[in-house]
Amino acid sequence: MQTKLADFIKNSPQGQEADAILRSCVHCGFCLATCPTYQILGDELDSPRGRIYLMKQMLEGQPVTQKTQLHLDRCLTCRACETTCPSGVRYGALVDISRGMVEKQVKRDVRSDMLRYTLRKILPHATVFSALLKAGQAIRPFLPGNLKRAVPARAKPAKPWPTAQHARKMLILDGCVQPALAPNINAASARVLDRLGISLIKAGNAGCCGAVAYHLNAQQEGVDTMRRNIDAWWSWVEQKEVEAIVVTASGCGVTVKEYGHLLRHDSVYAEKAASISALAKDISEILQAELENLQRLVKPESGAHKTKLSFHSPCTLQHGMQIRGIVEKILLTAGFELSFVPDTHLCCGSAGTYSILQPELSQQLLRNKVNALESDKPEQIATANIGCLMHLQSGATLPVKHWIELVDERLSCST
Repeated sequence: MQTKLADFIKNSPQGQEADAILRSCVHCGFCLATCPTYQILGDELDSPRGRIYLMKQMLEGQPVTQKTQLHLDRCLTCRACETTCPSGVRYGALVDISRGMVEKQVKRDVRSDMLRYTLRKILPHATVFSALLKAGQAIRPFLPGNLKRAVPARAKPAKPWPTAQHARKMLILDGCVQPALAPNINAASARVLDRLGISLIKAGNAGCCGAVAYHLNAQQEGVDTMRRNIDAWWSWVEQKEVEAIVVTASGCGVTVKEYGHLLRHDSVYAEKAASISALAKDISEILQAELENLQRLVKPESGAHKTKLSFHSPCTLQHGMQIRGIVEKILLTAGFELSFVPDTHLCCGSAGTYSILQPELSQQLLRNKVNALESDKPEQIATANIGCLMHLQSGATLPVKHWIELVDERLSCST
C-alpha cells in the first residue's frame, strides 16, 4: 500500500512504525473472512481492511470524524486478522497508534468520556475494584434481573498457596480484577507448579499489566503501569533468581510480552522491558515444557469415563501470542476428553472493556460463542483468560473455569 504520511507524524517513531505497517498491506481481503465485527455488521469499514483505509487517511492528514472513531471503537482488537494475513500486517499495533491519535482529535460525549475514565480508575486498581465488587455482591440478592446478572457471584476462597521451597523459582503477575473475581486461578497455578518442583512467587507492587488504560487510549497511563511492574520485578530478574514471569490471564500475557516493544524508545526502561518480555510466559508454555513430568503425576481415572471439556481459546492466546494447541494437549495429558468446537478462531465478545463499551455487539458474539462451545454436549467449559471466563459465565448454561484449575483438581485426585 502506497502512503504519504502527513508532516505531523511522518518523522516520529510512531509514524515510521505506522508507515511500515501500512506498506505491508496488499489489500487482499483475506482478513474479512475472520473478522467478527464484519461477519455481524457486513460493513467494509468494520473490517480490518476498511479500518486500515480509515487509519491511512487520518495518518495522511485528512479530517478525522466521529465516524472514524466509531469504526475503530467497534474493533475488538482480537487480532484474528493477523493470524489470517499472508503479508504479516501488524494490525494490532497500527490500531493502537491510530486510536491514540483519534482520541486527541475527536471529542467524545460526556457519558462516553466518563465511562472510559471510570473504567480506567477502577479496573486496574485491585483494592478499589475488590471493595466495589464486595459492595455489589452484598446487595446482589436484592437487584433486578439485568443488574443482578451484571454483578458476579462471590468466588469461593482460594485453596492454600504452597510454601516456596524449591530451588527453581518463577514470578507470577497477580493481575488487577482476577484476585477478586477468581482468586483460585493463581493459587491453582502455584500448586500445579509446586508438584513439578517449581515455586511460584508474588512480587509486591506488581498488579495490572497496563492493558486496560493503554487500550482505552490513555496510553501514557498504561505505560506508567508497565514501568511500575518492571520496577517490582527487576531485583529478581537482575539477580537471575527466577526462570520466568508467569501470567495466567492471556490478555495480560500478550501485553507483558510486548513491554519490550512498547518501551523500546524509553532510555531508562527499554533494556529492562526487553528482559521482562523475554521472561514472560503464559502458564501453558511452562506446563508444555514440563509435560512429561506432568504425565507422570496423572493417574488414570477409574472406569471408562473421562470428563468432557469444551475449550475456548481466547483471542489473546491464539492470535496475540500465537499459542495454539498447547492447552488442548495439556488437558488431554491430564486425562480430559475434548469436545469439538466450531469457529474456534472467533472472539467471544469480552475483549477487555469491549463488553461494557459495545454491549450489543458483545452480546451477539457471546451467544454465538456459547452455542459453539455447548454444541458437542461437554460437561464443562474451560478457558485461559479471566475476561473471557466471566463473560462466558454470564451466558453459558455450563460451569466455566480456567483450565489450570481443572488440571489442579485432576492432580489432587491423583494424589
